[in-house]
Amino acid sequence: MRRLGADAVEVRTPERLAGLDGLVIPGGESTTMTRLIDSAGLEPALRAHHEAGRPILGTCAGLIVCDAEHLGFIDATARRNAFGRQLQSFEADLEVIGAGEEPLRAVFIRAPWVERTGEGVEVLATWDGHPVAIREGSVLASAFHPELTDDPRFHAIFMAMITKAAEQSRANREKEGAPR
Repeated sequence: MRRLGADAVEVRTPERLAGLDGLVIPGGESTTMTRLIDSAGLEPALRAHHEAGRPILGTCAGLIVCDAEHLGFIDATARRNAFGRQLQSFEADLEVIGAGEEPLRAVFIRAPWVERTGEGVEVLATWDGHPVAIREGSVLASAFHPELTDDPRFHAIFMAMITKAAEQSRANREKEGAPR
């Protein structure tokens, strides 16, 4: 994200989330992440960020945390470790809508896949017949780890979402006569 010009900060408390234009919920272990969100009291701040239309990128476990069975930020359901355990981790070239003509290299580590998508969810990429990159409103999610390659295109999709949301927010404030 920094390579694309973002001023990235770690968010471990609700106060650190306040005022951010976008949020990445990274890979890791989704059960542990959910417990940490609860113990840090982050859920209300996460919900406020989402309800304000500020973009969220969930990668791998972040996809699971954002799905309908957890925080409910995206109308989709993920299946944990769907491609297998650690030994079945792999890399693949994906055609990703919005990432240009060239395939995007994706790193799948104990990756989920998307089992169900709601009506408003756009599937951006599939692998082996399963959605692995999706978007709905201000939420972008992937079953793979885009941060593990040198290809910034997936993060650029997210940065474009942040820019668009920030411009819309500015326009709304100006329309309402609020100070910039």
